[in-house]
Amino acid sequence: MRGALIMKKIIVVNNPKNWKFHIPEAEIISAKDYLTQHDFTKEKSLRVFNLCRDYSYQSKGYYVSLLAEARGHKVIPNVKNIRDFKAPAVVKIVSDDIDELIQKSLKHLTGTEFVLSIYFGQNVSPQYLELSQELYRIFQAPLLRAKFIFKQKWFIQSIRPICVDEIPETHKEMVDKFAREYFEKTRFVSAKSEEYLYDLGILINPDEKEPPSNKQAIHNFIEAAQETGFRVELITKKDYHRVGEFDAIFIRETTNVNHHTYAFARRAQSEGIAVIDDPDSILRCSNKVYLQELMDVGKIPAPKTIIAHSENRHTLAKELGFPMVIKAPDSSFSLGVKKVADKAEMEKVLDEMFEKSDLLIAQEYTPTKFDWRVGILDGRPIYACKYYMAKDHWQIYNWNSADKDEICGMFDTVPIEMVPHGIVKTALRVASMIGNGLYGVDLKEVNGKPMVIEVNDNPSIDAGIEDQVAKKKLYLSIMRSLRHRIEDRLNAAQQKILQHEREVYF
Repeated sequence: MRGALIMKKIIVVNNPKNWKFHIPEAEIISAKDYLTQHDFTKEKSLRVFNLCRDYSYQSKGYYVSLLAEARGHKVIPNVKNIRDFKAPAVVKIVSDDIDELIQKSLKHLTGTEFVLSIYFGQNVSPQYLELSQELYRIFQAPLLRAKFIFKQKWFIQSIRPICVDEIPETHKEMVDKFAREYFEKTRFVSAKSEEYLYDLGILINPDEKEPPSNKQAIHNFIEAAQETGFRVELITKKDYHRVGEFDAIFIRETTNVNHHTYAFARRAQSEGIAVIDDPDSILRCSNKVYLQELMDVGKIPAPKTIIAHSENRHTLAKELGFPMVIKAPDSSFSLGVKKVADKAEMEKVLDEMFEKSDLLIAQEYTPTKFDWRVGILDGRPIYACKYYMAKDHWQIYNWNSADKDEICGMFDTVPIEMVPHGIVKTALRVASMIGNGLYGVDLKEVNGKPMVIEVNDNPSIDAGIEDQVAKKKLYLSIMRSLRHRIEDRLNAAQQKILQHEREVYF
């Protein structure tokens, strides 16, 4: 009987009889059983730790990771990690990337060769802990062995996964401790781990001055995620190499294309991990030139706008008049957005901005008391706010205000059904041209008609502001969307397997 099929975590080894460590959180399975038993094909919520003795091409270890990915299981290491072990170019790049850490960690050594054994991200000697953790983050195999050589300085010659049989007897007591710590990670949030089906990483920047969500909102997201069936861990840019550990990534740090947030989103998407914001949305929303072209093609109502470049800068004054608004393509939170009163000021601002971008946005000035923002997720409105202009200022944010309390204007959070129909309809229309992610569509209402200002892929969701009407439901709607994305992918993977399944013989 295998009643333990309900377990979330399994450890796959060549021969379970050789497994000497006590890990109550995981079931030990043979590679043969995992590859050939039909029950595993039907399982949807498995986290697989592949500790086979050999990952070479077409070995059992290789097929465990390959079929785990096909089945929609989360596997460590995945096939990409396995291929990295065999690629000298990858090892060299890694060695160069963490060169400073390597030199600091090995500076006391006097020989020309050094072998580092990494057990579940740790080493039996605490002085190598930081280096061990970094190599684990990159290569994502529970048991690793790295060989370093010294030629003027230390660098990695090779790194490979090892099997349990290669662990020295003198290390096994410590490895048993490391293994228990590894499978009892605090990131699993609760001892009642069976309550959680999936792992969620929320990407934040603790040092960001104006993050898209305040601390209370992040706490609310964590609670909503746990209620939705997620274990939650707050992660930062240092955790890039751990993306594959999670079933979903939720980005709550201001995004940009030339930024680690885009790299996180891109890697998550490439590994089949549910992610908000997805890389396509970041790419499309973060550049106002792209957005303007998209809205022109889609005939979305907007203030009169011209894509400015060196050839047409002399016609902007005539086309738009003054005051005029000039925007950098990647501006956010009102930064990189300037209002110019006359031609001399316009020329000065254009000169400054053209140094960084060949294309800019020039827009007619359309004053209103407030801007609408409609939050949209999966093609549905989930909140709506009126953001009023900052005191004595023409924008929502006045970053030059001497009074910190007056940097932002006031706000009203409005039930969706109370928002003018044209505002919601236009917001949904423009968001559908971007994708099906989480967006904040900013609009003005001029003479009773909506005008789209921009679409944000990483909209502000702060406790006490955007959640005033929907409250807990707002956070739950986003977490449920992430879970649906995971399960849609798993269902698609299962269907593919059922259609193309064939027996594997050894």
